[in-house]
Order: sequence, then structure tokens, then C-alpha cells
Amino acid sequence: MEVSSPANDLSMVLPRVLIVSRRTVRKNKFVDFVGEYHLDLIVDYGAVPVIVPRVAGIHTLLDSFEPIHGVLLCEGEDIDPSHYSLDPEFSSLSEEELNEIRRMHTSDTAIDREKDSIELRLARRCLERNIPYLGICRGSQVLNVACGGTLYQDVERELAKHGTNNSSVKHMDYDNYDGHRHPVTVLRDTPLHAWFKDSLDEQGNMELMVNSYHHQGVKRLAERFVPMAFAPDGLVEGFYDPDAYNPDEGKFIMGLQFHPERMRKNGSEEFDYPGCPSAYQEFAKAVIAYQKKVNNTMGNPHGTPKLDKEMEMKRRIIVRSFSIAKNLYDSRVTSPLLKEDDLEAGAEFLESNTAMSLQQERRLKQMGATVRNASSYLQRLKMNEEREMVARGIMGKMSPEQLSELLSFYHIMGNICSEVLDKKLSAC
Repeated sequence: MEVSSPANDLSMVLPRVLIVSRRTVRKNKFVDFVGEYHLDLIVDYGAVPVIVPRVAGIHTLLDSFEPIHGVLLCEGEDIDPSHYSLDPEFSSLSEEELNEIRRMHTSDTAIDREKDSIELRLARRCLERNIPYLGICRGSQVLNVACGGTLYQDVERELAKHGTNNSSVKHMDYDNYDGHRHPVTVLRDTPLHAWFKDSLDEQGNMELMVNSYHHQGVKRLAERFVPMAFAPDGLVEGFYDPDAYNPDEGKFIMGLQFHPERMRKNGSEEFDYPGCPSAYQEFAKAVIAYQKKVNNTMGNPHGTPKLDKEMEMKRRIIVRSFSIAKNLYDSRVTSPLLKEDDLEAGAEFLESNTAMSLQQERRLKQMGATVRNASSYLQRLKMNEEREMVARGIMGKMSPEQLSELLSFYHIMGNICSEVLDKKLSAC
């Protein structure tokens, strides 16, 4: 009897969490690194950290890091303001003030455009496919910018300039780097409140003392997010997407401006609060659940199929349609046995799929042309109103779970389409 190799069995592989490294110079050479606390907590809670090196051109090779079950983005330099500078309320800082900020925060203001490109692409991939995402410090800012939000180029200076900073909040203290803390007010009925509930309630207030290593922060929070905590000066210190938060179901999209993994008592590895590691624990729980969902969608041999026989047959027809189209373009010949129906399912799928981002929709339309034009020897295919009504009728009878699984499958097929199309376009 043939025994499958554990190395080739996705159900046996621990969930993978991508973390982008930060680059520095040591002994006259570049060194990439990730903080050990992040790595330790990811491993402790049952996932595997996969470090994406900050290397020129790596943003074009992100498909090589699949499967991706979670993304953790953490510290780093300021995000290039060109990613959010089109906002009409961008910044009122003069060039002189910006130069002073650069002198004061030299290590942070040296913009790393390659890291920006890698992390923004990963963030958008998570948002498009509902991959669990945890952003710490810079990672929270990346998430907000990826969703259309903006940043303060310098929190304390901009708030003071507009007369809105009525409290003396220090967001960076170089003289007491790891020991510095400032208060934040936690909002009720948020994940942050649930994690720190015991520490908050026993004090009779909603304040936590958190660490702070940044001079930039969220200015305009993207519409999809809800705040979880504020500093006394009004700065958002934590936010999440309530529609994409259910760790048990593999959903987790969140940003924290502070570093809970580094909130340790002086000279000790003990956390300031018992709830400090909860963000990583719940994130890992979501990553594990997401991996199971993906494995089931891809036909995990050790899992129970989620699609009924009818839907499974439709899935196979669509896969076959794409496979035929790909072979046609690879060989540039048409099989004498090829029928119009062989390509019709793939074309209909591409015509009817609108549950995608604008970028995915554009690429799918391109791929749709590829699928239809692959049968240039055949009549042009179109989906008529009757077929559309039948399709909608079938969808209307499906359960939310079946629709969710089918949508996950569509995302996978969309990524395959983009990959094949990229190769075709680059070969032209």
C-alpha cells in the first residue's frame, strides 16, 4: 500500500506566517533581522514563522512563499509618504520642519521603498483573500495605508501645530527606550478589551500603560476599521476590522501601534499584563483555522469534502476548462475533439465573478479574454440571461458555508490566472 509522504501532505504542514525582515548595517555589510519575541510567540502558539528577506526584487516573487496562512508585519522605517500623500489633508509641515524631523529620527526616516513594496503587497493580498494579518507598530500603519488611510508624518509636531495635542504624550523616548510607557484608553467590547479585561476591570478604569517606539501614526483611519484604543492626545493605538475578526473561523485583521510582545517587566521576561501575549495567541488560532479552511477547499484527502456532489462536479468542470485553455496557449494547437462547451464553463466563471478587488477584477478580465480567445477557432462565447438566472438560482439555494468555500476556490483560481497571465505577458 502506498503511503503518502508527510512532507508532501498539506494537512501535515504547520501553518506558515510570513514576516518581512528589517535591514540594517553591521560591520560594513547589510544584515536582515526580525525581533526574537515575535518569532518565539508565533512558534509557541503552533505556527511556523517564514522570514521574507528584504531583498531587491523580492516583491515580485511573493508567490514563491505560498501557501500563506498568515502575515505578521512589525517594526521598520517610515512608510514612503507618496503612498498616502494624495489625501487633501496630507500634511502641513514645512520642508524645514521635515528636515528637523529627519535629524531627530534619523534611523526611522531613512525610507526603505523595497520594504514598503513587499509589505504593502502582502497586506493587500491578505485583504483580498482574508488571510489573517497582525500589524505591530509600522505593520499597523502599513495596514491602514493599504486600505486607504493616512498617517501623521510626525505625531507630536502635527497635533501641536493644529492645537489638538492638549496632553504631553511622549510617543518616543530615546533615553528610556524599552522602559518608556504612556497610557491608552481601551474601548469596551473590542478584542483588546477582552484580552486585558482582568487587568482593566480590577482597577476600575479602562487604561493600560503601553510602550511606544514611534513618531508617526494613524491620522485618518481607513473606513473598514474600528478603533480599539486611544492615547490621551487622540492618537489611535489599536484598530481592527470587526467583519474580519473571528479567530475560530480563521478571520483576523488587526493593527496595534504598541508592542505587546515587548511589554516586559524590567530585568524580567514576565509580561506587564497577563493579556500581553493574547494578540499573538488569537492571531495564531486564526492562522491555524485558516490553514484548515484552505486545505479543505483544496481537497485535503484527510478532511471531509465541504462541497456536495453537484458543486464538486461544477468545480471540476471549471478546472478542466482552465486547463484546456492553458494547454491551447502552450501548444498553440487545437484538439480535433475540442468542443465549445469545454471552454464555456471557464468563460462563464470569469464573466460572472465580481467578488474581487479592482485589481483582481482587471486581471480576471484579462484572463477571461485569454480563456475565450484560446478558442479562436471556435465561436465567441457569451453567457445569456437564462444561464445567468440558472446560476443565480443555484447560488441562492447554497448554504453560507458552501458559498464561502466556493468563494475561496474562486480566489485560488484567480491567483492561478494571474500567475499564468504574468508568465504569458512576460514572454511576449
